[in-house]
Amino acid sequence: MNFAKKALKRIVVSSLVISIVAGSIGWRLTNESLEKETVNLALEVSQGTISHFNLKEASPEQLLVLAKQVTDHLLIDWFDIAELYDKNGNRIAQSRTPSGDKIEGALPQHSVPDYQEPFYKSSHLDYDIWVLSTFIPLKEQGVIWGYLEGVRVVPDWQRADIRDFSLLIALMAAGAAWLCALIIYPLILFLNRENQRYIGRIKDANIDMMFTMGKAIALRDSDTGSHNYRVAWLATELAEAYGMEAESLKSLILGSYLHDVGKIAISDGILLKPGKLTSGEMEVMKTHVLEGAKMVDGIAWLSNAKTVIEAHHEKWDGNGYPHKLSGQNIPISARIFSIVDVFDALCSKRPYKEPFSYDKALSIIKEGSGSHFDPELVVLFECHARRLYDTIIHADEETCRTLMLEKIDRYFYF
Repeated sequence: MNFAKKALKRIVVSSLVISIVAGSIGWRLTNESLEKETVNLALEVSQGTISHFNLKEASPEQLLVLAKQVTDHLLIDWFDIAELYDKNGNRIAQSRTPSGDKIEGALPQHSVPDYQEPFYKSSHLDYDIWVLSTFIPLKEQGVIWGYLEGVRVVPDWQRADIRDFSLLIALMAAGAAWLCALIIYPLILFLNRENQRYIGRIKDANIDMMFTMGKAIALRDSDTGSHNYRVAWLATELAEAYGMEAESLKSLILGSYLHDVGKIAISDGILLKPGKLTSGEMEVMKTHVLEGAKMVDGIAWLSNAKTVIEAHHEKWDGNGYPHKLSGQNIPISARIFSIVDVFDALCSKRPYKEPFSYDKALSIIKEGSGSHFDPELVVLFECHARRLYDTIIHADEETCRTLMLEKIDRYFYF
């Protein structure tokens, strides 16, 4: 999935999340607003109603009658259950609507009223019934002389209003998110294109650095020019057949192309000697792997090449150099590369030898299975060797470079 699709997907998901969160917040805020408004209005209306009926000044004979009138009056547009208590918590009047009758038994029982300040409780009963219970102490000059408790069943129309308001908030939030997206999305794409352009330039510069180092090797050793391109391509082909991941393949390509970069540190007298090297000279030649590893170590982009550079002369049986690694202790990239490096050297013409035939070169590789090379990789290589050989055997340096560039384009610019 490219960046544009990823960005669009994230914007869509973000808008949905914002809508859901905003809707939830809207629902909660609307509920809280309704509850607080109900309590405040209930407090105001209750006090006004009690004052209207002059309940505080009623005689004991009139109190029960007036209290009943108060609770009946409070049922009009306000409560479904209204109850009045004296200062000792004794109920003196109660009124209920049909809705109040239905929920009376489902309401939680409470003890004798003794609260000092008004408060409310919101609860949901069976059958999705939402009720608000309001508790109001009745005071005269700060002294409690009674209590009023009211229960309101929130009607369907009011719940629908809350739902619609919450949906409206969610839609507004989503609309705002999409509006921002319409403004920001093109900018994100533009910045991403600019970023990719700069990344591409950096990659180009890094690859140019790699080719420059490769050319420096070729100038010291004419045998390594086309060889570097070929082995990088061959190693990538074998690694693809093995199933190596893209990131590891990038490191393999770098290491394959620069595998002999350490030869820059070898003197001409040894590097360009036409005859066989003495044992002492061979020991000096062997240092090219560690010298090469030191050259790329610390260079962020090239440091991944170190594994192949340092370990491509290790052998499966532990008789290689420089660390005498064996078996699975040899990095897989180095094990892959060592096979194609030897195969290409066998099939190539050198000042001191003619190229071996395909059959001869392959037989030497197979003879080295289990001693020089990873046996499983040799079997895999044999399955592809003919195709690989036919591709490179008559290819000139420019063709080999093109083959390698195809791999670079695939793994460094995807």
